[in-house]
Amino acid sequence: MSRKGKVPIAVPKNVKITIQDSGVHLEGPKGKVDFALPAGIQAAVKDDQLIITRQRDAKQDRANHGTTRALLAKVIQGVTDGHKRELELQGIGFRAQLKGSNLVFNLGLSHPVEFEVPKMVKASVPSQTSIILESVDEIVLGQTAARIRDTKQAEPYKGKGFRYLGEVVRRKQGKSVTK
Repeated sequence: MSRKGKVPIAVPKNVKITIQDSGVHLEGPKGKVDFALPAGIQAAVKDDQLIITRQRDAKQDRANHGTTRALLAKVIQGVTDGHKRELELQGIGFRAQLKGSNLVFNLGLSHPVEFEVPKMVKASVPSQTSIILESVDEIVLGQTAARIRDTKQAEPYKGKGFRYLGEVVRRKQGKSVTK
């Protein structure tokens, strides 16, 4: 049996869980999330704990058991506390601003880059060089942060571009240093 999969998930009092045929519906103070269970995996609530079990001992079911438990624990954390990602923008003249539900970036191109933020994600721009993304769904949040980062990844020579807060970009030396 999966070591991670057999550990029950503690459910806070302010989270309401509804188990359906194909998934789990979670509702908390931060929002609602529907989680689809993979085939062969079941969920049950006993004594304020969510227990994940598998029906068969097939290889795929064993693989899905621990993964499903870990993902459901993240969803419960998301509906109670929420998830947060912070990005920073480095480079002279590079800046970000929020216009409605879109982020507009000036990245040294001939035109500003507009990025549409998904409805599940709340974006804020406290300064021109930092972006804070918040959501109840960590998967959507991570994909959104990665898509923003892909608009201008931090390059290794001058370090200009988007990076996660605290990320270290490994720098390379230029041609002039090698002479």
